[in-house]
Amino acid sequence: MSPFNNKWVQQILALQHEDGSWDCFHALSQPTKEQLMTTEQALRRLRILGLTKDDEPIARALSYMEHNLLQPHPTVFHEKKHNSKTYGDLMLAAWIRLFDSNNNAALSIAKKWAKVITCTFQSGEYSHTEYVAAYESEFTKLNPKAGCLADFVVFYQLALLPGLLSRKIESSMLDYVLIHPRGIVYIYNSRLDTLPEQFASRKANGYLSALELLSDYSLAPKKLRFAVDWLKNQQDENGLWDMGSVVKDGIHFPLSYSWRKVEDRKRDCTSRVIRLLDKLEVGRYDE
Repeated sequence: MSPFNNKWVQQILALQHEDGSWDCFHALSQPTKEQLMTTEQALRRLRILGLTKDDEPIARALSYMEHNLLQPHPTVFHEKKHNSKTYGDLMLAAWIRLFDSNNNAALSIAKKWAKVITCTFQSGEYSHTEYVAAYESEFTKLNPKAGCLADFVVFYQLALLPGLLSRKIESSMLDYVLIHPRGIVYIYNSRLDTLPEQFASRKANGYLSALELLSDYSLAPKKLRFAVDWLKNQQDENGLWDMGSVVKDGIHFPLSYSWRKVEDRKRDCTSRVIRLLDKLEVGRYDE
């Protein structure tokens, strides 16, 4: 069935502006009554609902983002504690690559970050000194209070890098990400090597988001074996998964029109887990 027949897709597309955006760009959190949809929220939801770069609304959004990426001055992000142009480019490039990993404009930004991460983990372990030096070589002076630029374990940087790191560097980086005490900024705020206590919880919902982000890396099947085992243990006697009604966030869930029926909720949860397991079990035993 075409995703355009989905009522959630139709509601989001009704809010899209002529330029391909949804007005304000930055905000990954779930929609509210005061803020129905940002561009990031819309893209995140539409990607989950199955739209791709080949769909006209996404193509328009990609054109909007690429146009802004090529501008010499900040257009989508303004904040004094950050380097606005660098951070704005990072956000735009990350979202473009999530839909089109071969986009040249986004790749030029991603390759700079790949150089930064390669220098950061050249010794096999994280070096903040090397991170700062490499960042300043590729971009500009790093403000110690630059928030999500002062550390790379952030949704945007991690969305940019799949396919651009050597196996050695990717391995070291993922090891570091898994033990990072703050988790992944904007996605999950706890260590990833520690499993959520309850599967039917908002925390587990965020944890799955982190796993989905990391699943694009070639070494994810090897590094996340413990999470695969955990997911399989959450299956019920009928082979289904149920995260409970608490995870209905307007972004990841629902996929069905309604969760009035428990079986619809279980079907949505099961669909999400199976998609993730399919990615994490490809080449799982390759070394």
